[in-house]
Amino acid sequence: MNDSMSIPHLIMNASGVVQLVMLLLLVASILSWVVVFQRSFVMRKARKTHRQFEDRFWSGVDLNELYRETPAEQETQGAEHIFRAGFREFNRLMPKTRSPQAILDGVQRSMRVAWSREEERLNLHLVFLATVASASPYIGLFGTVWGIMGSFQSLSMAQQATLATVAPWIAEALIATAMGLFAAIPAVIFYNRLSSESSRLLGKYEDFAEEFHSILHRNLQGRSDSGTA
Repeated sequence: MNDSMSIPHLIMNASGVVQLVMLLLLVASILSWVVVFQRSFVMRKARKTHRQFEDRFWSGVDLNELYRETPAEQETQGAEHIFRAGFREFNRLMPKTRSPQAILDGVQRSMRVAWSREEERLNLHLVFLATVASASPYIGLFGTVWGIMGSFQSLSMAQQATLATVAPWIAEALIATAMGLFAAIPAVIFYNRLSSESSRLLGKYEDFAEEFHSILHRNLQGRSDSGTA
């Protein structure tokens, strides 16, 4: 390959606008990979934590003992966070009200807030991946259009139209397109994958909250029946 047509040479000798486009796409690609690895680690940890907590929860352990075992709320996550928020509200409302429905409504509100925080935690930075996935091809296309415009300008100023006159401009334009796709394709793939994983985990958290709510409902119903007996 001619050195003047090598990719490093084309990048170094591209116009300032196209170089800026390439730099922007390179930074976006690097940051998106950082997000991918960081979010993948968070999802993997969340799956493991949820599995361990559910095994412990359904082992028949006393709920008060399980509550004491869980760390502070700031250190909990997933179903453990939802359990701690709901059971704390349950214990807070029990001495204050005789209405089981009021207690259950308060527990449900607390668990809903905890679930929303888990949703925010799991989906953190995924919007950035979506932005890179959708914007990178257009940014690359802008660099392509600019490079083609340059090729026409050089063609108009040349006394003789040859491939050598326009080839560098066309080549740098195509590199900008390729870099746009290079940034966008992994971002699309991992955004879909991580969003799907987040939705599955949030679904499991929601199922747990419903099951825990049912357990507390039965608990309150049993106390009410024994109190009226």
